[in-house]
Amino acid sequence: MKKHKKPKRFDYNLAVIGGGAAGLVSSLIAGTLKAKVVLIEKDKMGGDCLNTGCVPSKSLIRAAKIASMAKRADEFGFDQVKVDFDFAKVMGKIQDRIKKIEPHDSVERYQSLGVDCVRGEAKIIDPYRIEVNEEVICTKNIILATGAAPLVPPFKGLDQTRFFTSENLWQLRERPERFLVLGGGPIGCELAQCFSRLGSKVTLVEAASHILTKEDDDVSNLIQDKLAGEGISFFLNHRAKEFIREGSQDYLVCDNNGQEKKIAFDAVLIALGRKARTKGFGLQELEIKVSKEGTIAHDSLMRTNYPNIYVCGDAAGPFQFTHTAAHQAWYASVNALFRPLVSFKVDERVIPWASFTDPEVATVGLNEKQAIKDKIDYEVHRYDISELDRAITDREETGFVKVLNAPGKDRILGATIVSPNAGDIIQEFVIAMKYGLGLNKILKTIHIYPTLVEANRFVAGNWRKSRVSIRSLNWLETFHRLRR
Repeated sequence: MKKHKKPKRFDYNLAVIGGGAAGLVSSLIAGTLKAKVVLIEKDKMGGDCLNTGCVPSKSLIRAAKIASMAKRADEFGFDQVKVDFDFAKVMGKIQDRIKKIEPHDSVERYQSLGVDCVRGEAKIIDPYRIEVNEEVICTKNIILATGAAPLVPPFKGLDQTRFFTSENLWQLRERPERFLVLGGGPIGCELAQCFSRLGSKVTLVEAASHILTKEDDDVSNLIQDKLAGEGISFFLNHRAKEFIREGSQDYLVCDNNGQEKKIAFDAVLIALGRKARTKGFGLQELEIKVSKEGTIAHDSLMRTNYPNIYVCGDAAGPFQFTHTAAHQAWYASVNALFRPLVSFKVDERVIPWASFTDPEVATVGLNEKQAIKDKIDYEVHRYDISELDRAITDREETGFVKVLNAPGKDRILGATIVSPNAGDIIQEFVIAMKYGLGLNKILKTIHIYPTLVEANRFVAGNWRKSRVSIRSLNWLETFHRLRR
């Protein structure tokens, strides 16, 4: 690591590079704490989440859900509900939602909160100076919140075909008849379902033996069956090799255990994950370390190998979620502003995540796959959503709640929910795990009837029943018989 002369005075207490979730929260905290802070963003405020990620994808999911419900009209007693739509108009309406949320992340809002916002490309000269728009900013601390971008491997022939990523998909205005999705992770599954519901013939290609590889097999199998039932074709254990064109037709060439397979398509979505942005703003010149996973290396205080340069969000990893970006941003900004008076180690013990397929999948803590991998003993308790009154009335009976707990103890190790609104329902388990509450506390908590969140209480009830011995039940039977 190079040594650099520290300035006697600084223009700013903190400079934040990147105006996505991590950068916005970092600068907001600094501004709230009355520090002098500058936020540098080269493109759009709000970052990927607002402009190309969470907001547009969830808007599309909602639109596709309406189309799906129309097809199910007979389940609710309607003879027919026909939905006529213009694909271009549906995609255009997504931009309306982005514009509705934009003021929350706007330059005007952040400047009103005491943050100096600069539009331009940042270049770190040394640990205390950043060049932007041919001017030099002198700052005591720096936070790197540069985010991540879609991972696009250099497939042969890809540049000659019509391909999209989660960044540019939102420019699409003509619905592809045959839509190929390469990658069976959350992004691939969510968007595959959307395009299928909006009328495309969708094919999903995944190199692994199942989709949603982080989830337990019972979860991924359920979601795959659901998507297949909606008409999506799957090619699992198929590894993409190259893209070719024969005449006017594009094909993906895959390898399946030594056998070659060609899959025709009109448009392809590359959904193979995301990689941290680490190049182009001075990291290499400053010799800031990058981890083997490709993220910016940091310690438990979110510091890089420079004590005044911090990182948070997707660039830091290992969790590429908006909510973890905001979580890490608190630690990065507070530690930067108050070092060496205080230091807080980032708490990443309880990190929830969700895949917004229909039904949704939400997980917090350990699932069975991770517990087995880490050789952690566990008990598992389930409750089937098909038994839940609210799910029955809503005709949304697919899914389950599964909880792992320490053997013989009331300590929650993790929970997985597959159901409508699972991303909302999981929060009860997130709070319980964060603050050491067990299943017995959930069981004794009143849950509104009829709601989907009652499933949490019922799975806790199943746990409680498993604690009752046959001997105890026999004793109770005798006790009541003697009292009659």
